[in-house]
This record gives sequence, C-alpha cells and structure tokens, in this order.
Amino acid sequence: MGTKAKTAITPSRSEDYAEWYQQVIKASDMADRSPVRGCMVIKPWGYALWENIVRELDDRFKATGVKNAYFPLFIPISFLEREAEHVEGFAKECAVVTHHRLEKGPNGGLTPAGELAEPLVVRPTSETIIGDSFAKWVSSYRDLPLLINQWVNVVRWEMRTRIFLRTSEFLWQEGHTVHASAEDALERTHQMLRLYADFVENCLGMPVIQGRKTASERFPGAVDTLCIEAMMQDRKALQAGTSHFLGQNFAKASDIKFQTAEENEEFAWTTSWGTSTRMIGGLIMIHGDDDGVIMPPRVSPAHLVLLPIFKSDDERAKVMEFTSRLAEELRGIYYHHNRIRVEIDDRNIGGARGWDWIKKGIPLRVEIGPRDIAENAVFVGRRDQAHRQKTSIQRDVFVNTVGDLLDEIQQNIFRRAEASRNENTLEIDDREDFYRFFTPTNVEKPEIHGGFALSHWCGDASCEAKIKEELAVTIRCIPLDNPAEKGRCICCGKPSGERVVFAKAY
Repeated sequence: MGTKAKTAITPSRSEDYAEWYQQVIKASDMADRSPVRGCMVIKPWGYALWENIVRELDDRFKATGVKNAYFPLFIPISFLEREAEHVEGFAKECAVVTHHRLEKGPNGGLTPAGELAEPLVVRPTSETIIGDSFAKWVSSYRDLPLLINQWVNVVRWEMRTRIFLRTSEFLWQEGHTVHASAEDALERTHQMLRLYADFVENCLGMPVIQGRKTASERFPGAVDTLCIEAMMQDRKALQAGTSHFLGQNFAKASDIKFQTAEENEEFAWTTSWGTSTRMIGGLIMIHGDDDGVIMPPRVSPAHLVLLPIFKSDDERAKVMEFTSRLAEELRGIYYHHNRIRVEIDDRNIGGARGWDWIKKGIPLRVEIGPRDIAENAVFVGRRDQAHRQKTSIQRDVFVNTVGDLLDEIQQNIFRRAEASRNENTLEIDDREDFYRFFTPTNVEKPEIHGGFALSHWCGDASCEAKIKEELAVTIRCIPLDNPAEKGRCICCGKPSGERVVFAKAY
C-alpha cells in the first residue's frame, strides 16, 4: 500500500474543499480574520494582488472614457426609499447608523447618544447617492454621456461569511453612467461586460461564460443584469462581475433629467457595473492546488523570487553580488506594460524558504548558488509544475526569455481551468439525469458529481424556484451566445427555445 504524497496544505482539495480554501489563504499569508465579525484584514501579499487588479481594470475603464470620482460612505435612508425594489433587495443586508456620538454610561462603558434626525445606511451600493449628484450635474444632452467609476469599500451584513468570497465589508469598484438613449445605455452595459470577461480571462486566467440573469436573479431595480460566470474546482459557479441596464428607473427616482436637442425634457437612461475582491477568492479556488495558491503572472504581487544559496561569508558575498545584478537587470524588463516585479529572499531557513513561496503562488522561483554562478546559470522552478521539477537555465537566456516563461504559465493555468470546466459541463435533457447530476448520494461516481448543466427552461419563475428549493441549484445565466434550440423544460416539460446554465454556486 503506497504512502500519500506530502502536500503543503491539509486537508487536500479532495478531502475538504471548503477547509482547504481557508488553509490556502492562511498559508499564503494573504489575509486574516478581523476582530469585527464577517470582516477581513487583507495582508500585504493579498493587497498587492488587489492593487494589480485595480491597476489593470482602471486602465481599461479609462480607455473607454470613464473617470474616477468619490461619493459618500453614508446614504440617507430616504434615498433608498425612493426606489422600492432597490431598497427591498438590500434591506436585510444594510448596516444603519442611528447615533452620532458616544457617552460614558453609569458603569463606565460607552453608550450611543445623539440620535440622528435621519438614519444613515452604510453604503451597500451607491446608485441612489450617486443619482442625487447626477441630477445636479446633468441638465442637457451636451452633458451626456456621463461616465463615472469609484473604487471604494461597501458593507452588506452577511450572515455566513468566507474571506474574499463573501464578507460583510469588501472592496470593489462600481461604475455608474448616464445616457441620452436606451440604445447607448445598453451598449455601455454590454461593453463593460465584455471588458470584464477580457480581463478575467486574460489577466486572471479564469474562463467565463457571458450571460444574462433571469428576472429573479437581477440586481434590485435593474431592467436587465448581465454577468460573467466561472466554474471553480469543486464545480460550483462563481459570479465574477455584473453589468446592469437600469433603464429609467433610477433616473426617475433621483430626478435625472436632460433637455434634448429638440428642447424636450426627458429622463436619462443609466447603467451600473461592478466587480470586487471576490475575484481573489475565485482566483484561489480555480487555480490553487494542494500546495497553495497559484498566481496568474499578469496580476501576481511579484513575478519571481531570487533565492540565493550560500554556506560561508565568502560565498554569501559572491552570491549576493550576482543576485543583486540579476535583480536590477530583471527589474528593467517590461512584461505586459509593467516592470518585472522581483523579490529577493536571503533568509537562511533551508527548504522552508522555497515552500513559503510555493504556498504564496509566485510564478517563478530562481535559486542561485556558487555552482550556478560558476556555470553562469540559474536554477528555475515554475509554479504551474511540480515543486521538484526545476531546470538549469543560462543566466542570459533566462533574462531574455523570462517574459515568455511567464506567458507560458499564464496560458497553462487558463487552459487547465478551461479543460476542467468543459469536462464538467454537460447537456442534460432528462429530468432524472438532471436531479442525479446535482444529488451526490445518487451518483455512482461522486468525483464527477455536479458542474454546469446546460438544460432547457420554459421561462417560468415557478420552475426556477422549484429547482432552487429542491436542489439548491440556480440558473446562473442565459448565455448571450445561445443558439436557438427547441427542447423541453427540465422541470415541467413545457416547450423551450434555448438552454440555460444551471449550477450550484457561491
């Protein structure tokens, strides 16, 4: 009987995927739990990843004409009440400020005092408070389109939390635009979805399906919600970004009007779109292995780490001189419009040093010892390969090809994720097969249980609700590139004209 291979993370993904995820975050030193329930502390390695995500997305937003601004954290409760469907959708998640000072109580403790005339909601999303400003900024068709984004934190009081995936406070961007016509607003809605899909696939290495949400899954108050959906390694779906066509609903609630070229007064058409630190959770779950996270090179906090190896002071001097010159040269190289990000780790802690960087997911580990220097070479390990699989590469060859190596890793992890998604996506037309697919106890091979089921749906919300109640499975999206195809609803058997994506989800 063979022995189990040693891994850096326990339990493994196959043993307990949920706990594996928590242990990866701990081992990679990306984030900690906060003393405030449901919140997180993002540590430097995790925050550097977020900064790179912000930088990449922000450049893309600005290339489409979007400008950044900032709006208040606190929203008067009356603003939310203006849009009934919106407030109903967020009411259970709102944190509310009712007092403006603290006073010492009789037992020496602090007691809220100074009740506010109007309660303030801590920003769960900003359509209503931004709409108030837009109503002041827009008066003519010449003011349009108005294209605004903000990078902020938001609060949604979650009952069941998980770091990065679902926390009471998280970081995100929210874009808000105002247009003179429904056609322009719809085009912006689709444009931002395509932008998200391009970023997530090409920078995060996560294959996604672009689709439309059903009416029950739409953003509260939206006319239409578009989304990108990715499959994690446990075959559950993760929504990685949304773009909403708000019609004139919020314009009417906030009184955003403009005078047309014909001098008629009309309500504007608006959109909103956003994505968040939830993407980091998706990155971990889609690429990570039993040794830790695997960072996509395009957004990795660092592209490579130099690991000098020496035994004596004389060796140290020579190795560190070689290492420093190499680091300086590498930092002068550009990889996708950014300088190569280099770490140097000269800690004398043996093999634990290499494992630290494996768990962090750094794309390239470069060992440099006296023997390597004598051969003018470096010893390179790649995070997309087994930890023992290392290659000696001539120093100058490594410098000249480091960008190609990083691109190979980027492409490899994307292809691996895409192959897994494709393998676990099935067209299912039989109701019993559908229920069996999403019911582990009825599956002969639990290891291939679940995933994305492409099945027909009649469009009736009651069928959608029934499947959700019985299987905890939702319609993740109606793919935008859906071909017309006649079939029968997987729930009720009524005629259907297209397939939708069913899955369990985070």
